[in-house]
Amino acid sequence: MAQVAQTFDAPAVRTWCGLALRTLGRAREEIDAINVYPVADGDTGTNLYLTVESAVAAVEAVFAAHEVGDGTGVALPGPSLADAARAMAHGALIGARGNSGTILAQLLRGMAQVFGADGDRTHTDGRGLCLALRRAADSARQAVAHPMEGTVLSVASAAADAATGAGGDCGAVALAAYEGACAALAATPGQLAVLERAGVVDAGGRGLVAVLAALVETCTGRAPEQGASPSAVAVAGDGGPTVPHARVCTAGDDGPGACAPPASGPAFEVIYLLDAEDAAVARLRERLDGLGDSLVVVGGDGLWNVHVHVDDAGAAVEAGVEAGRPHRIRITHFAADDAHTGGPGRPPQRERAQRAVVAVVPGEGLAGLYTEAGATAVLARPGEQLASGELVDAVRRAHAREVVLLPNDPELRHTASAAAEQARGDGVRVALIPTRSAVQGIAALAVHEPGRRFDEDVVAMTSAAGATRHAEVIVAERQSWTTAGICQAGDVLGLIDGDVAVIGSDVTATAETVLDRMLAAGGELVTLVLGDEAPDTIANRLQTRVRESYLAVDTVIYEGGRQGALLLIGVE
Repeated sequence: MAQVAQTFDAPAVRTWCGLALRTLGRAREEIDAINVYPVADGDTGTNLYLTVESAVAAVEAVFAAHEVGDGTGVALPGPSLADAARAMAHGALIGARGNSGTILAQLLRGMAQVFGADGDRTHTDGRGLCLALRRAADSARQAVAHPMEGTVLSVASAAADAATGAGGDCGAVALAAYEGACAALAATPGQLAVLERAGVVDAGGRGLVAVLAALVETCTGRAPEQGASPSAVAVAGDGGPTVPHARVCTAGDDGPGACAPPASGPAFEVIYLLDAEDAAVARLRERLDGLGDSLVVVGGDGLWNVHVHVDDAGAAVEAGVEAGRPHRIRITHFAADDAHTGGPGRPPQRERAQRAVVAVVPGEGLAGLYTEAGATAVLARPGEQLASGELVDAVRRAHAREVVLLPNDPELRHTASAAAEQARGDGVRVALIPTRSAVQGIAALAVHEPGRRFDEDVVAMTSAAGATRHAEVIVAERQSWTTAGICQAGDVLGLIDGDVAVIGSDVTATAETVLDRMLAAGGELVTLVLGDEAPDTIANRLQTRVRESYLAVDTVIYEGGRQGALLLIGVE
């Protein structure tokens, strides 16, 4: 259950961003599948996810800065609503992807302008949230060169209108905005012919409804229930709507976007951040509007995010150079489905390998182990959320035509999925194996054979990971309810397949109990990965127990380093 925001303060911004990222993660593939406008390139859900992911990182950085303190040992007070809202908007601005992500960044910027005006107190109640939603819708519409009805702009305006008529506390305003957005989303096929022909709602609007569902959960503690909207929209379990009988574009329709009309219009999508003065940006808008379409320029205070579809990508970048300093330039060729970063004059790349494995690992020891086995390892830092961009960078470093991605953590499933989708846009064939622990990744890597067919290799690795039960032994940080009862801070917890199975006081004894329970169902190989804080004698104790009590079961031991858990256990 989410924190219930009685007033919309900085912690509420933090909660909302986190829930929005989770909700978009669940809905990402569905949103990608119905993306037919303005270009049927099947990436709206991914772009929205990456945009919100950047906002989350910025908000978490603000909270982390206040937790560190001022260097004197005295903790600083938490960030203000204005601090958190500005961080959210700035993070979304610098991380905005695609047409939809750029518009969402402006929506969040509009809200931040209200939350940061005249101090915090004026705008922390339902009225303040209502004003923020209104400013968001209006500023997003102003940022688009030629606003179209039946898009995310219509959904945002309807949400603001519904919120204005609601009154009440933050929860009432958020729910009214969500229901208004659902009704507007259901109406989008009647407003845009391309949506009606494809039998889908607007993908950007669908994403905004998911973000507003997260706002409802933030303010009420509950996600909107199915059927909460009085409109014709059926609300899905992830807090998002689907239209009854709507056709979804999938690969089964003879290729992505097959239910959309034939592709037409400009060949390139150009996105860049721009350092420029307001007057220069006004001239830039005019210049880019004459070069192409789908023009969205968002931002302010010297930093802008520019998005446009053009046939002459070089001219769009040159216009940015005339206006100020463009950077983080990204050019996507719609027809070739090939993304390029940077400008002309890039040196030719080295020849790609045929196949590579990219894996997230929790400690330096495992990073070395995976690297020795030929994988590209991405080190997960304890207590920090890994960004999908780090995984994309790792895929690019692997420099292979085919990549098997091992997230090794259930919390990274959506992040890894977004990274895989982005890497596919670079022309890489990516298979995501949903490994939930590093020991499952070890099992998958053990059967990896680069020489066989890609599909066969992925099936074998998936089977090996699925046949490996996983456990970890950790120390509880606080009192909490678990599936094994109430634990206290300092208790030793044994988790099997993600659930707390044992609560103890001694690390080795708890590990022995966990191992016995796992081997009761049989096994051939036990893998132990020791954290740097594990007792010195635990490896010998567990190895001896396996040898004496379980015939024909082998044990292999690795040093994991600073991996968070005291011990990881795998049983194949």
